Amino acid sequence: MGFEPPQRLARTLGETYGDAAAAEWLAKLPGLADEALGHASLDTERVMAPGGRSSLVVLVRRSDGSPAALKIAPPFTRPDLERDALAHWNGWGAVQLLGEAGVGALVLERLHPEVSLRSLPEAKALLEAAGTVRKLWVDPPAAHGFETVARRTARQAEAMEPYRADPAAGELTAEALAVREELVAAEAETVLLHGNFRQGKVLAGDRTPWLAVGPEPLVGERAYDLARLVRDRVEDLVAASSGASAARRRVNKLADSLDLDRERLRGWTLFRAVESGTRALAAGRRQDAELLLEFASWL
Repeated sequence: MGFEPPQRLARTLGETYGDAAAAEWLAKLPGLADEALGHASLDTERVMAPGGRSSLVVLVRRSDGSPAALKIAPPFTRPDLERDALAHWNGWGAVQLLGEAGVGALVLERLHPEVSLRSLPEAKALLEAAGTVRKLWVDPPAAHGFETVARRTARQAEAMEPYRADPAAGELTAEALAVREELVAAEAETVLLHGNFRQGKVLAGDRTPWLAVGPEPLVGERAYDLARLVRDRVEDLVAASSGASAARRRVNKLADSLDLDRERLRGWTLFRAVESGTRALAAGRRQDAELLLEFASWL
């Protein structure tokens, strides 16, 4: 299967995991795709572009002619954990896992990749998002291998430490790190979380209107899982004169609709926005960083 990896995939893997690791895996990707297609007896329709940020997605047909999607991810993104989470949800609120096609390759239910919740008006999108993510918050399987919120954010906090001295991000970084310490110290809830839940991660389906895709699963409190959703369409919020008050209203509305503590959701939203902002700074994406840090300052 000859193809060029989507540019967004190559760029994001390089920024997140390092150019060397990304380049090594991307060089192997055409061969891995051929192996996966043969392993699961799949026929290619087309590669999704721009596609995912951490995996290649190919629209395929199974041997019986039914549509499906083949997802191939590098081992350093832990596709085995995505597999385990999807198997545990078994299609409840999330895309159905149909099988595996070798190491790091999943055969998934075909959704409508061009139609996500971002295609809806904001109020409707948030309502549908809340209804979808609620289904995912279940007890994790016994003897699971999922990371905890405390452990994942400890790693992120370590990477954020140098930005305490940054002229633009220092004050917010210090606040975000302090808030995280308070949150993990008092965390008492342990449910299975999507880990990267936002409007773009909920696609239209046939057996049910909306289904979540692309989890980066972990276990912990529900407020962590909503924090990324709060800042969806951040460009629109920043451009609006009422952006700051709209962001705070969104925190309160989502917390109330899902029976969560407003302050804990505000705290995780702050931490995750600043964490994303400092990562953007590290990658040289200053415009993205400025948007995220401005949003965080409103909280």
